[in-house]
Amino acid sequence: MVVKTLSSPFGGQARTRALVALRLLGSSFPRELSRLLGIPVSAVSRALAGLERDALVVGRLVGRSRVYTLNPGYFARRELEAYLLELSEADRELRERSALLRRRPRRTGKPL
Repeated sequence: MVVKTLSSPFGGQARTRALVALRLLGSSFPRELSRLLGIPVSAVSRALAGLERDALVVGRLVGRSRVYTLNPGYFARRELEAYLLELSEADRELRERSALLRRRPRRTGKPL
């Protein structure tokens, strides 16, 4: 199967790439996704709002940040995750950048 890297089966490239990134990361917030995807925060926020309206993702407040994950109650979640994983195979750079992303703070005094 050949997957185009510019494919946008979810209504737009920002929406599709945000979903793929959420599949790779598990959960994230708009600013982190913006840095990872290289697109403006406003575009990521609009994409996530649309995906939340469509019930593909859910957001919850953690402090002052809204953290998004794939909707665990989505009726075709397993199929969606498998499809997003296949789409991520076409975007090697995104997979590498998400693997290198630091997800928690470094302990004070810990050597690099």
